Amino acid sequence: MIAGMNEQDFVAYIIFGLILNFLFSILFGIYLSKNVGMQEMIESKGDKKQSLLVSLSLFIPFAKMLITLYRVMILQIYFLNKGYTHKEFWIYMTHNRS
Repeated sequence: MIAGMNEQDFVAYIIFGLILNFLFSILFGIYLSKNVGMQEMIESKGDKKQSLLVSLSLFIPFAKMLITLYRVMILQIYFLNKGYTHKEFWIYMTHNRS
């Protein structure tokens, strides 16, 4: 037993969480590319790498999906509600803060 459930159930939760993560990530990527523009995203992409915690979250059910939804929340609350653009959010997500 893992976390109070059978191994098969735990693996099923992980797989379902990953599927939801890919769905939300693809939809969020399409949304950003429609508002920023694919060429603009390619030209303004930075070299920021994902943190180790984000990479390890693949093994926790629904963690990657929650991280994607957290990024959507940052876009809506911090950027769009304060008058920033989608492109400024893209730059914030892909550039190191130095």
